[in-house]
Amino acid sequence: MYAKYFGFKALPFQLSPDPRFLFESSEHSRAIAHLKFGLNQGEGFIVVTGEVGAGKTTIIQHLLGTLSQRKYVAATVVTTNLDDENILRMIASGYDIRQEGRDKASLLLAIEGFLRQAMRRGKHCLLFVDEAQNLTIPALEELRMLSNIQIDGQVPLQLFLLGQPQFRATLASDDLLQLRQRVIASYHLGPMSEEDTAKYIIHRLNQVGWRQIPDFSEDAFGPIYQHTDGVPRRINNLCSRLLLYCYLEEEDLIDAQIVDAVAEDLEREFDQVLDRPPTKTEHSAVMESVATVPPSAQPAMSQPVAAAPQAVAAPEAPVAPPVASAPPAPQPVTPEAAMAQPVTRAAPPPPQPAAAAAPRKSEPWGEVVDLIESTPVDALASLSPNGSPEPANKGLSQEEARARERTQSQLFKRLLLLILDEYLKGRPEPRGQ
Repeated sequence: MYAKYFGFKALPFQLSPDPRFLFESSEHSRAIAHLKFGLNQGEGFIVVTGEVGAGKTTIIQHLLGTLSQRKYVAATVVTTNLDDENILRMIASGYDIRQEGRDKASLLLAIEGFLRQAMRRGKHCLLFVDEAQNLTIPALEELRMLSNIQIDGQVPLQLFLLGQPQFRATLASDDLLQLRQRVIASYHLGPMSEEDTAKYIIHRLNQVGWRQIPDFSEDAFGPIYQHTDGVPRRINNLCSRLLLYCYLEEEDLIDAQIVDAVAEDLEREFDQVLDRPPTKTEHSAVMESVATVPPSAQPAMSQPVAAAPQAVAAPEAPVAPPVASAPPAPQPVTPEAAMAQPVTRAAPPPPQPAAAAAPRKSEPWGEVVDLIESTPVDALASLSPNGSPEPANKGLSQEEARARERTQSQLFKRLLLLILDEYLKGRPEPRGQ
């Protein structure tokens, strides 16, 4: 969509590995050096681990692109929880060895025969196993047995294992001691530095004919690094969205503010797809606004809470003195009953000389319901959802502004009760009730 708009020859930030875009950062350069060292040894295992999207597959594809086909025969296996027999079938498929109708013993003989033929032609066989963290220990033992094959005193097969960090825990198993002794080179591919992140972005843009449109301000690369932790695939994802934003909004400069906004949009989208609970930024705005109510307007949790809120305005007509009689005993109110009560109330009766109704301490979360119900609406009317004072209601009369603020506060209190009710629905019943 945006490639043609900006005059790119290709998409600069695709998620799939592409050795044409390899940027040899300090981390990637060291990993490639370890691979080449192991390759020159001509035997054993070479192990490369790294986080998801760190660039393990890209450097392997780059290495394969530099190898002479007259000297090497390479096969790649991407594992998905394979057992010992199925890993052999995947290896046979990688080398185009017929496997239909063959049992495990026949497969081993066929693979060994292929290795012998390759050596007669003067070729060395390489096997790259990607996503090695999914391999079972029996499957890894089969790979070790293949590495033991010798023909005329020479080892015809060399194996490269690429996996996520948890593969290191698998290798540490006591059952794989013999395999570990055959590892001649290993490297953990870490994330790029902030400096390499900026160079990586410019490198990929230059590969597609970038003409500094859109350009990046100096303060944009820091936030990109912070949002992606220097992981190449995450950088690609964010930068692709930044280019899309510039295309849609006709922007020609990406600064720190745009980076933060687009990164927050991406995070919000992932939360929705993964059905994760709201982040603190999204969820706590409501609860934090309650915390900003002045202490004088908040009833103490340890004291009895009055059942009725403060009067909004004094009644126009004089109120007759109350009858000197004890008030009726308060009825227990459950959270569900509190939800059913309307938020908008009629003018409260005049205060009674008797003590206020006792809080509902005997019921689950009774004090919390009391706190929400008894917090004066006036204490919330001047607050925005993020807990900061609202600016003046421009263009409205004082009476209209006050009415709007009270409506918002009533909805706000209703929202708090809804949150509490949803929590109680999924909460197990307390013992003894």
